Amino acid sequence: MSPLFLDLHQIDPAALAREAALGLLAQPAAVSPKFFYDALGSRLFEAITALDEYYLTRTEAAIFERHGAAIAAAVHARLGPRPVLVEPGAGSCRKAASLFGMLRPRRYVALDISVDYLREALWALQPAHPALALVGVGLDFSARLALPPEALGTDVGPSLVFYPGSSIGNFAPAQALRLLREARALSQGGALLIGVDRVKPAAVLNAAYDDALGVTAAFNLNLLRHLNRVLGSDFRPADWRHIAFFDVAASRIEMHLEARHATAVHWPGGERHFMAGDRLLTEHAYKWTPEAFEALLHEAGYRDCQHWSDDAGGFSVMLAA
Repeated sequence: MSPLFLDLHQIDPAALAREAALGLLAQPAAVSPKFFYDALGSRLFEAITALDEYYLTRTEAAIFERHGAAIAAAVHARLGPRPVLVEPGAGSCRKAASLFGMLRPRRYVALDISVDYLREALWALQPAHPALALVGVGLDFSARLALPPEALGTDVGPSLVFYPGSSIGNFAPAQALRLLREARALSQGGALLIGVDRVKPAAVLNAAYDDALGVTAAFNLNLLRHLNRVLGSDFRPADWRHIAFFDVAASRIEMHLEARHATAVHWPGGERHFMAGDRLLTEHAYKWTPEAFEALLHEAGYRDCQHWSDDAGGFSVMLAA
């Protein structure tokens, strides 16, 4: 078999440029995390997941390794022996692929905004799983999480939406609620398997988003290069520094780019002057308690939530019908 690709992320360069410009002109300046993910940004994020400080990926992987049989049994009890697996924000597809042996999906539908990166990942994955139907969908699901009928083919019915890595933390609670409701609709009466990072000491969280090697800083600064292409702006990454910290009151990591000195950024039809110390917000990463996130799931219409964690209680994997 060969992967099927559906590119629903039809980029409107003018609309994307307008979105970026509006963010730069906002008070305070802020842009969507989706601008992280050009081809280089996607690869830098993969490098981040291998860092010592970035505990999320290895902790979640350890949960699946330790509790995988129980998780798979719970999934099969709800959806049958060979579920359709749908993964928003699939990236390299490695996390889902590591579960293929346990979950035994009959179809894997991978969604990502970085279409070229997703295409490369699925072509690399297919030889190891020659009988598995692989579908790649280029989609900006931060706007709306939905699939056309052709993505599922004849596999109409309940499916498992797999959203690992605590990516749900990139959405403010109200946005997360909307996304969870859309995932419920997408599953057509199936289930959601989701990774959720939990509240923990600020020192641990700060290190995870500001590593000693500077890979996260490079990931953040690469956003400026991407904005230059999208907007025609003249950001100079050397004029900016990476800032990340945990806001205890809001229960979220904030990532910013901070101007090292007074600087002006220009683009066709606009400009913005930044003073030394002014910041451009690039990401929020909300952290949850298990009780608060389960309450959010219930509000989104889920029930029968099951929960697995690591020994330290730092990360949760939840399955909800």
